[in-house]
Amino acid sequence: MAQATKAKFPEAGPFHQALKTQVERYFKDSGRPARDLPGMYAKTVALLGWFAASYAFLVFVADGVGSALLGCVSLGLAMAGIGFSVQHDANHGGYSERRSINRLLALTLDVLGASSYVWSWKHNIFHHSHPNVAGLDADINIQPFCRVAPSQPLRRAHRFQHLYIWMLYGLLAVKWQFVDDFKDVLSGKVGLQKMPRPTGRKLAEVLIGKVFFFGWALVLPAFFHPVWKVVLCHALTSFILGLTLASVFQLAHCVEEASFPEVPEGGGDFSREWAVHQVETTVDFARGNRLLCWYLGGLNFQVVHHLFPRVCHLHYPALSRIIEKTCLEHGVRYRAQDNVRAALGSHVRWLKRMGQPLAVEAV
Repeated sequence: MAQATKAKFPEAGPFHQALKTQVERYFKDSGRPARDLPGMYAKTVALLGWFAASYAFLVFVADGVGSALLGCVSLGLAMAGIGFSVQHDANHGGYSERRSINRLLALTLDVLGASSYVWSWKHNIFHHSHPNVAGLDADINIQPFCRVAPSQPLRRAHRFQHLYIWMLYGLLAVKWQFVDDFKDVLSGKVGLQKMPRPTGRKLAEVLIGKVFFFGWALVLPAFFHPVWKVVLCHALTSFILGLTLASVFQLAHCVEEASFPEVPEGGGDFSREWAVHQVETTVDFARGNRLLCWYLGGLNFQVVHHLFPRVCHLHYPALSRIIEKTCLEHGVRYRAQDNVRAALGSHVRWLKRMGQPLAVEAV
């Protein structure tokens, strides 16, 4: 997988312009702002309250195995909810018109143990610029353990990846918290892509975030419980967090219906414009499930998110209908799974396919 960051997309064509025109008309006709929605602030309070209540229950109330398990599951899911909704919108600049509010709420990711500085490069820049392009999108790089793109190397163990990948998903949060952030900051790289090393205030935010996370997650609980219990509870909570986060993001990209373009050979440019690339490498799921949409921060509407990442996710259900109609008018493939079960099935089938010697790229 060669690195080719100089590869460019063609200039925006009629499709991208039509998308922007239709979305601008939606905001004009509805009179709703793209950001700073009251419902988003209320949702943030609810999620942070869920997190605080789960943590307090786990540290100060839980006194047995059953209650501890309940507390760990609740805390892990609350942390994932903050990751899906609060920090995600804020790090994209889609939470508020005010940069200070976006930055403040982006730091909730540091509270969860992952550096918002590193994540913004890994996700906002590298993933969103070239989704599903092996070598450029670090989010699909699980090498050498798993193969999720046709151009990635195949190993014999990959034939079982649809069985063991869930354990790796569960380790995602711990890997970010204890290994990846430090490695990426020191090396100045995320996967094969170069990232500026943080300095000054940005470096201070990374380090203070880590200290704060280790303090609430491990040090404070150790004053009230044996260290081994604290470690076990942290491990379970992190596993729930990692499994939830990874599964949701993979259901939008690593499925049979998504395309996996390769880096153009010989240093050439991509054949399709940026907007078409975003739509055809992304798949929505469970769009009619309001509760799931609330919890996932609209990430089951990934097509909308990839096209308009600076719009608050509360607009995604309405915008998805506009985008799907525009795609149909311009002959661009728009795919959506009816429910989570269908999306999971597609993901598992794709993993099986990528683990076989004769696996070929999805059409």
